[in-house]
Amino acid sequence: MADAAAPRPTMSLSARMLVGLGGLLAIGGVLLALAAYGYGRAAARDAFDRLLVGAASSIATSVSVVDGAPVVDIPVSAFDLLALAPEDRVGYLVTGPGGMVLTGYPELAEAITRPGPEPALFDGRFTGEPARIIRYTRRFAERSFSGQVDVVIAQTMRARDQLAWNITRNALMVLAIAGVAVLVLSVLVIRSALGPLDRIAARLEARDPQDLTPIDMALPREIGVMVGALNGFMGRLDRQLGTMQRLISDTAHQLRTPVAALRAQADLAGGEDDPDRLRQIVGRIHRRSVSLGRLLDQMLSRAMVIHRIDAARREVVDLRDIALELVESADHKLVAPDAVVRLEIGDAPVLARADALSLGEAAKNLMFNALTHGEAPITVGASARDDAVTLWVEDAGAGPSEAVRDQLGDRFLRNAVSRGTSAGLGLSIAKSVAEAFGGSLEMTPRPDGFRIAMVFPAEPPQ
Repeated sequence: MADAAAPRPTMSLSARMLVGLGGLLAIGGVLLALAAYGYGRAAARDAFDRLLVGAASSIATSVSVVDGAPVVDIPVSAFDLLALAPEDRVGYLVTGPGGMVLTGYPELAEAITRPGPEPALFDGRFTGEPARIIRYTRRFAERSFSGQVDVVIAQTMRARDQLAWNITRNALMVLAIAGVAVLVLSVLVIRSALGPLDRIAARLEARDPQDLTPIDMALPREIGVMVGALNGFMGRLDRQLGTMQRLISDTAHQLRTPVAALRAQADLAGGEDDPDRLRQIVGRIHRRSVSLGRLLDQMLSRAMVIHRIDAARREVVDLRDIALELVESADHKLVAPDAVVRLEIGDAPVLARADALSLGEAAKNLMFNALTHGEAPITVGASARDDAVTLWVEDAGAGPSEAVRDQLGDRFLRNAVSRGTSAGLGLSIAKSVAEAFGGSLEMTPRPDGFRIAMVFPAEPPQ
């Protein structure tokens, strides 16, 4: 036998989970990097804006009035604050009433007329570079001088950008370390979470090929669902194998005696010269052949029914259709050509959830049993009672005794085939079908005969 095809290679669960987690971390890292950069820019702007405000305030405070005119004495402390950003270029402008330039860079005069609250902070350009500009106004109301003095300071943004990138880089370094730690821990967690799968695989590999018992071990709920389905599959496979093994065993056991008997009768017929005795021998051969053929049909029927019990889809079936098809098929004429078989069904649907083919096979076996062991007329019917529905076969005989009735569900009655009688498979088939679909097999003596019925839970009307 060729080896089973190897499973198609695909990405492992661990790899998939790690790839997914890595993707989430990457997306989260990008979002956090953007957030960190935004926070860094805001923090750098706030810090350097405070320096600008402090420097402008220091310069404005140093303005004094001498002989009725404002005089500026730039304090060193103002530039000490701005020197904290040595890579940036700094410019200043101090103007008096009417925009008169007292000191500084005249090109900053445009900032004097820019509207805004005091102090006004805004972005602009200085010496061709992006810059942060502040306008700070100090008002005088003295006898010798009345008016306002405006202080403008412009600072390029190199230090601000550098600080923002430093904050972002530090945040990304922490994020990268945390991400690596999370991935390492994820590998350990994933291996631990998937450990039950390795244990299941090891247990299955260590099993005997014939061992189809359920896997019984403590498992997480998510894996338990898969193992439950696997146990169900192995259960169905075990039943199928059991059916096949029983069929082989039963066939070997039950056919040995009748085949030997047929051979013996054939040997006798070959050496018999008396026509009367030869006819008797041929008659016995015929009876045993018919019995043997019936046994083979029943054994194959039972194997087919048990297979369909696990494989066939349950559907809502009207038991009246089963009874009608059984009578109209006229198969009973092959067993008892002169027997009267009647149909008894009503107008209301008699619904059960089952497999129509299995029900038909079981009902056929019940009818053949009635034809073989009962008394005509035979009645096939379907009816409802309370919350149950029945598919039944009734004959006019008294039925078997209580002792025999207890054995009717067994697969074989001892030595039945060797005597040329029924082997009990028909009732065994009916009992298996009834129980498979949640029902039971009932045998009931009645005033006018004996009834055998398959009883199922009723289905509501469609």
